[in-house]
Amino acid sequence: MKQATINGIQQVGIGVKDANQAWAWYRKAFSMDVPIFQDSAEAKLMIRYTSGKVESRHAILALNMQGGGGFEIWQYTSKVPLAAEKQLTWKDLGILAVKMRCHDIEKTYSHLKSVGAVMLGKPTKNPIGVWHFFVKDPDGNTFELIENDSWFNKSKDHVGGVLGVVVGVSSIDAALPVYQKHLKQTEILCDETGVWDDFAQVGEGKTAYRRAILQSSSVMTGAFGKLFCQSQIELIETDAKPRNRAFENRNWGDLGFIHVCFDVNGMANIKDNLLKDGMDLTVDSGNEFDMGKAAGRFSYLEDPDGTLIEMVETFKVPIMEKIGWYLNLSKRDNTKNLPNFIVKLLALNRVKD
Repeated sequence: MKQATINGIQQVGIGVKDANQAWAWYRKAFSMDVPIFQDSAEAKLMIRYTSGKVESRHAILALNMQGGGGFEIWQYTSKVPLAAEKQLTWKDLGILAVKMRCHDIEKTYSHLKSVGAVMLGKPTKNPIGVWHFFVKDPDGNTFELIENDSWFNKSKDHVGGVLGVVVGVSSIDAALPVYQKHLKQTEILCDETGVWDDFAQVGEGKTAYRRAILQSSSVMTGAFGKLFCQSQIELIETDAKPRNRAFENRNWGDLGFIHVCFDVNGMANIKDNLLKDGMDLTVDSGNEFDMGKAAGRFSYLEDPDGTLIEMVETFKVPIMEKIGWYLNLSKRDNTKNLPNFIVKLLALNRVKD
């Protein structure tokens, strides 16, 4: 049985109306231009989160090769995806924003302004003294751009991959065992309560929030650990009302941030560790699942407020699918990183606009 390791954030799932249109914008804004797979299928194992009905979808998993997690751009093909009944606010429960790493905050601000992002405010410092700012994409999803020094392979692109997510929770103390212990966001960079000037950008400059910013170890495990880089999870808690669930009366796959996904190894051990703390997987593909171009085992768990966390143990990755060139990871030592030159081969699939 493989050792249990959490290797970084693999991707954030984003429910959209038109996957190809959304991906074109994410390539332009965030350089998410290396597809790992583009796949159409039925989500048979997810009926727990699709009202008991098997739904069809088209999904694109795309990465930014500078480092960080990717986007799983997810579009229903069997129904029209639903938007939230009420506009989401920072008081709500669930994934409220995706943190994106960047090099130079001022150049990144100018870049995103030039590609039509909705700018919510100018660069300012967060509680740990790091420059950041918030934007919305054309579909109204909120992204936080934040200067970061954890990279795989720097380029001239202004923005890297996913650094982490901002998650609204009803109790940080209740959520910490999931995110800190089991998902290995072990370092606490900040845990303070107050009224925050930088939250004015998201309409909450006068409300008191407890903010806990968690970070993973700088020692990266797994085949693609160095590519995913360090991750951060920011948990926010407030007594202000109302605190609606982001996906209240909606399904996984509807519009918005549907999950945060961690790359893992030793899923069986991870499941055992969760059970010891009274938690269990809500979905588990068990035996190998095959997505045509990629294969592995996936599972889901919920944090105490029902926010969905996916975990994927990857067995097969396409390097050059056109010629049948795949990388088999099933028999590797899962604590070791792949050589950089092999990881960089993924860029052979880059889409150039």
